[in-house]
Amino acid sequence: MAYDYDALFETIETLVLHHSPSGVEAEIDQWLIKRFQDLAETWQDEAGNIIARIPGHNREKAIAITAHKDEIGAIVKSISSEGRVEVRKLGGSFPWVYGEGVVDLLGDQQTISGILCFGSRHVSHESPQKAQQNDAPLAWEDTWVEMLCPPEALTAAGIRPGTRVVIGKHRKRPFRLNDYIASYTLDNKASVAILLALAAQLEQPAVDTYLVASAKEEVGAVGALYFTQHQALAALIALEIAPLAPEYPIKAGAAPVLLSQDGYGIYDENLNQQLRQVAEQKEIPLQFAAISGFGSDASIAMKAGHIPKGACLGFPTQNTHGYEITHLGAIAHCIELLHAYCETEF
Repeated sequence: MAYDYDALFETIETLVLHHSPSGVEAEIDQWLIKRFQDLAETWQDEAGNIIARIPGHNREKAIAITAHKDEIGAIVKSISSEGRVEVRKLGGSFPWVYGEGVVDLLGDQQTISGILCFGSRHVSHESPQKAQQNDAPLAWEDTWVEMLCPPEALTAAGIRPGTRVVIGKHRKRPFRLNDYIASYTLDNKASVAILLALAAQLEQPAVDTYLVASAKEEVGAVGALYFTQHQALAALIALEIAPLAPEYPIKAGAAPVLLSQDGYGIYDENLNQQLRQVAEQKEIPLQFAAISGFGSDASIAMKAGHIPKGACLGFPTQNTHGYEITHLGAIAHCIELLHAYCETEF
């Protein structure tokens, strides 16, 4: 199946440039609700999930496909009398991945940009920054955000302990490398692009299908747990990144990855077999892996006993939770596979 990589890139770019740190996702919510409403029955639940429902031939059975819309970042811990801001991690973020540079603080009244700082390098052993050059990895406790404005201005903007901090928008803009896309927050904005494509393409799946842009996944799959507690499902398929690392048999390229296990437990083999069967019928390349240091909406909901069957389909990604790189073909193949799966009677 030929897929328009340019259109896919543009959709992902738009999603990336809508900030959505865990728990403060209103910016992307407004855009997503409008897009989904043009395609399907859509609503937002009390946990912040955005849900599009596609009615199926069999209305007595339902499945869900999720892609989390939140991103990692940082959270304000304190503000000094000089207006210097201390931050701590939000989700699986590391300061050395972001590097020094512009970050956006999402205040209650206004977004203000500052500079994530690590301190000077031209220092001796007397400076605490020397240890980060030679001995220890950089931690959030070693960093600060320089605002160069009085605390009163930050207060007026609604900057306070708990304010979310993300990479500045001009640093987030995706970059095209032939058939690859490189960007912050492909985890999991690229997966949300898959949901939008499915909403546009699915007309009447085999069973009722819920496409869920889930909230607060990076801090414990909060949105997915709420949704699966309130909606009876026969199965849930989570869309995710798949980390490229020497310890895993995952190769970069256009073949998606189907997981058998992650850090929260095993996935359902019968559901995986159905996905493998559809991939074979449609001649869609597929890779397989069991990984650790990872969890998804599906594995977390399965472990909680909210769903009987879960699977996780991902696209191979370099630099996960950093400046990520993935093949647009792997994202397109996820769309093709899930479209075919949803229309197959099992």
